[in-house]
Amino acid sequence: MDRPDFDTNEKELNEATISMLNGLIETCEDGFEGFKQAAEGVKSEDLKRTFFKYSEERAGFVADLQNLVRTLGGDPEDSGSTAGALHRGWINIKSAVTGQDDSAILNECERGEDSAKKEYQEAQKQDMPDYVRSSVEAQYAAVLAAHDNIRMLRDAAKNDSASAARSVL
Repeated sequence: MDRPDFDTNEKELNEATISMLNGLIETCEDGFEGFKQAAEGVKSEDLKRTFFKYSEERAGFVADLQNLVRTLGGDPEDSGSTAGALHRGWINIKSAVTGQDDSAILNECERGEDSAKKEYQEAQKQDMPDYVRSSVEAQYAAVLAAHDNIRMLRDAAKNDSASAARSVL
């Protein structure tokens, strides 16, 4: 007699997991596009390589998440969010206004990664199958590493700018 409840609970868990994964797909699509635009907007060749690497990493996350959604019997998301589109537009505006200022672009990338961190943290609070959790946790670790690296690069760029300003004075 408990079987019908189990099926209902399992279906609800499945639907919640698909919804959560689709949210992460949007977040990763936003990151893919945001990092690609950041790479195109910076002057530093090292930053270009770093941002293209993160863009490709996010594309890989999207593919993995879409496969998980399909495995669960759902239809995977295939585009970013409206908020992400606004964020990417902000990167374009910032780079145009500041003359493609690498420091300003790094600030925007960190802001984007702050958002990704929050999405992954919220996702991990949900119940989900172990194989899904394993994938989400691995991606979250990579998002954290990228965030911390971008913050370090941003701080280094700020210090370089401050040093340059002091030497002019």
